[in-house]
Amino acid sequence: MSDQNQQPNAFSPAHLGKISSEPVDEIDLIPWQGSDIAVTLTCSEFTSLCPVTRQPDFGEIEITYGPKAFLAETKSVKLYLTRFREVGVFNEVLIDTIADDLNRQLNPRWVEVVGTFKSRGGISIRVVAHREE
Repeated sequence: MSDQNQQPNAFSPAHLGKISSEPVDEIDLIPWQGSDIAVTLTCSEFTSLCPVTRQPDFGEIEITYGPKAFLAETKSVKLYLTRFREVGVFNEVLIDTIADDLNRQLNPRWVEVVGTFKSRGGISIRVVAHREE
């Protein structure tokens, strides 16, 4: 993430308005000086891989956060989430990792990441990770 993206009044997106399709590790930040709000982003077609079978795990990721100085630019969030498409990881570890990454990058008042994964073998999984200041 560039230093310019860290300044509360600067906005220099790496992906918005540009052709970008490769996964990213860092999201773009939009300066926020508004009041206390909650923002929810939903990725209804999330895919990762089971670390044991390498079969795809399908699910929905919902990210809700209370911005302090920055908003998450949505295209970069989409590119960030695609980085897990070919990664073999347990759903619980995945949601914990996403919550840690977004908490570190956004530095929000709070963030909650919910992963709801489709049934495999008759059992579906719902994982919730919550971080606060």
